[in-house]
Amino acid sequence: MNINVEIELRHLRYFVAVAEELHFGRAAQRLHLAQPPLSQQIRKLEQILDCSLFNRTSRSVRLTVAGEAFLERARRTLLNVSRDLEETRSIGRGEVGSLHIGFVGSAMLTILPAIFREYRAAYPGVQLHLHESFTAKVIEGMQSGTLDAGLLRDSDPTEGLDAATIYSEPFVIVLPSRHPRAGQKSISPTHLRDEPFIYYPRSAGSRAFEKPLSLCEEHGFRPHIVQEAQNWLTILRLIGAGLGVSIAPACVRRIAAPDVVCLPVRSNSGATGITSSIEIATFTGESRPIVRGFAQIVSAIAGKRIVTN
Repeated sequence: MNINVEIELRHLRYFVAVAEELHFGRAAQRLHLAQPPLSQQIRKLEQILDCSLFNRTSRSVRLTVAGEAFLERARRTLLNVSRDLEETRSIGRGEVGSLHIGFVGSAMLTILPAIFREYRAAYPGVQLHLHESFTAKVIEGMQSGTLDAGLLRDSDPTEGLDAATIYSEPFVIVLPSRHPRAGQKSISPTHLRDEPFIYYPRSAGSRAFEKPLSLCEEHGFRPHIVQEAQNWLTILRLIGAGLGVSIAPACVRRIAAPDVVCLPVRSNSGATGITSSIEIATFTGESRPIVRGFAQIVSAIAGKRIVTN
């Protein structure tokens, strides 16, 4: 007979119960079965295996040599099946697997560390792969299939991707600490008209590039960019060296050295309403549990956040 076809998991469970109890009546009670059907299924299992698993007398039940060998294998099979089922359930819940997340470096100065910390605590079985880049490069990574989700700054609308804001902050104007206006409480972009700018490249993302510059355009000029740099730490150090000024998201205050100052932006009519946004990007119609689990953690952290700009 074909054992793979004939033997069912219930046969193994019944056999293990009888083997451990060495009593058909107690085994039947344990399995919530009547004794006759249990005895019938054990006889069927022995027929399939073509050997006796138990020596039965009117007073006792004992395992045969074959029964002792089969007990070890039956337990192992049931354990492996249980583990496989639980692993499958975990995959279905997004609790195991690999997750590739792209993110912009400046987001690490906001709520991103808390997001990663909470996700690691909630999903310790997931292999989390983090990829730092510009917003535009993160989007390219998602489009090419190398990234599962992205954390962006001021992203451009992209077909096939949904972006939701999880954190907003104002912009600040960054000056060398020796600048004549460094001692002010706030500063209008008007005073930057003739200043050289240190800035990141347009390739980072067109909207991310243009939004801070729009603060200057509101005051009738477009800044003269004399130097580009790939990250805010380098930009701040160049400003501290006196090479220029910049407009940055407020979070850069966290890495500002004493040789620079970060001043609130003041418009002609008071405080400006233009802000910078950190966003989570996922594929439109995303249904993978592992990605949805990450998005839920992001939403939970964003919901708990208290703004203290």
